Amino acid sequence: MQEIKIFDRWPTDGIQIKDLGLEKYINLTPFMMPKSRGRYKSKMSIIERLMNKMTVPGHRGKKHTITSGKVVGKSNKTYKILKESFERIEKITKKNPVEVLVRAIENSALREEIAAYQVGGIIVRRAVITSPQRRVDIALKNIAQASYRKSFGKRDTIVDSLTNEIIGAYNNDASKSDAIREKERIERESESAR
Repeated sequence: MQEIKIFDRWPTDGIQIKDLGLEKYINLTPFMMPKSRGRYKSKMSIIERLMNKMTVPGHRGKKHTITSGKVVGKSNKTYKILKESFERIEKITKKNPVEVLVRAIENSALREEIAAYQVGGIIVRRAVITSPQRRVDIALKNIAQASYRKSFGKRDTIVDSLTNEIIGAYNNDASKSDAIREKERIERESESAR
């Protein structure tokens, strides 16, 4: 029987997740087509979760601050974007792009964030530990939004900016990755709120 590979090119069996907290929440199960319509995020493949974040990358929270332009809604379009980006990552790094993505998620997953609550008449900000599921979600969201922000109205395509963002996060380089820069900013704020 033929082994199933991601995008029919890259195997996942040799990839180990180094961050033990994220091990249960990064699913590397290979698939034929990354559209399971699954309900549970932790059982969904990490590639499918990134594709879902890429379908509407421009929206931040409840405010529609950036429109998502031509990216919205088509899973076939995000499938092609991600596949082309993985091909470029493989060409640049000479490594399995799925492993590069996993390391990028591990590097850009924040450990602490700030929770604000009201005591009497004042609002108190306090540092809280982020749950593993939320760490993965925020890392994927930051990678998708940063790559979209770098390509929106610019000369770079979404494939170029997604490739550069994933490689920058893989190298843990805050000058090239907005996801790493955002993680460091939030962790600095939470450190001051302890």
